[in-house]
Amino acid sequence: MQASTLCIGVDVAKAELVVAVAGQRPYSVPNEAASISRWLRTVPAHALIAMESTGRYHGLLAGLANQMGLNVYVLNARDVFFYARALGTRAKTDGVDATVIARYLSERHLQLHPWRPADSTHRQVQELLTRRAQVVMHRSALCQAFKATDLQDSIDTSALHGAFDALLRSIDAQVQRLIASDTQLAEGYHRLCTITGIGAQTGALLATLLSRIPFANADALVAYSGLDPRPNDSGTRRGRRRLSKKGPAFLRRQMYLAGLAASHSKALGPLYRAIRAKGFASTEAIVILGRKLLRVAFAVWKGSEGFDAARFAPRTT
Repeated sequence: MQASTLCIGVDVAKAELVVAVAGQRPYSVPNEAASISRWLRTVPAHALIAMESTGRYHGLLAGLANQMGLNVYVLNARDVFFYARALGTRAKTDGVDATVIARYLSERHLQLHPWRPADSTHRQVQELLTRRAQVVMHRSALCQAFKATDLQDSIDTSALHGAFDALLRSIDAQVQRLIASDTQLAEGYHRLCTITGIGAQTGALLATLLSRIPFANADALVAYSGLDPRPNDSGTRRGRRRLSKKGPAFLRRQMYLAGLAASHSKALGPLYRAIRAKGFASTEAIVILGRKLLRVAFAVWKGSEGFDAARFAPRTT
C-alpha cells in the first residue's frame, strides 16, 4: 500500500456514523446528508472509505462519497466479524467496530472491489424483490398463526389471502414494467427465464445482479452467492464441506428454490436423481443443483442463446 493511502473505517447506525482514522480518536457524524457532505469535503481525495452493509442505513454515506469521487467499499459484516474475532478483539463499541473496519480495509483493499451504485431501475427492482420476499414471509407467518389456534375453522381468512395475492400481483407487475424499460435487462431476463427452475422472481434477481456486477467468471458468481463449499481438511482427514454463506441470503434462498423446482422437472429431474445416487441427502442435492443453475445462468447471461437442457443430462457409463 502506498504511504499516501488513507483508510477510513465507518461504523454505520441509523442516527450517526462513527469514523475511525489511524492515529486519531474515533468521532461521530450525524447520519444525514448535510452533515455527511460537510465531513466528506474534509476527506482527502486519495482516501479509501469502508463500511459494513447495514441494509439501507449505509446507502446515504456510500452514495455521497461515490458522488464526490472517493473510493468506497461496502463490506460483508460476516467477514468483518470473523476478522475482529481473529484479532482477539474483546470489547465491542462503535469506535472499536470502526477501527476494526479501517484495519480490515488497510490490509485487504487490494483484494476488494470498490462499491458502485445501482442505477434507478436496478435499485427499484431490487427493492421490490426484497419487499416481495418479506410479504411472502409475513403471509406464511400469519397463516401459521391461525393454524396454531382453535380459531382456524371459525375465522374466514379468504379476504386476507386475497389481499396478499393482489399485493403480490401488483409487485410482480411493477417489476415486469421496470425490466421492460431497459433493453439489456429485458433481453437477459428472458434468456434467464428459459433455464429450467428459474422463474420470474429469480430471473429478475439474477438479471439485475449480472447486469450490475461484472463477475469475471462463474466461480466468482458462486463465491459471491455464498453457495461455494468450504473445505474443512487437516492432514489426511477430509472434513465435511459446508457452504461459506458469505453472500446475500436472499440470493441463496432463490437458488435453492430454483433447484427445488428443477428437481421436479422432466428436464433436470434425472440430474437431481443422479446427484442423490452419489449419496447426497435431498437438501444437499437441491443445493448442488441450485449451484449448477447459477453457473448456467452466468453462461446464459454472457451468451446470446437460451438454456439447452440436453447439455445437462447425467452421463451414463
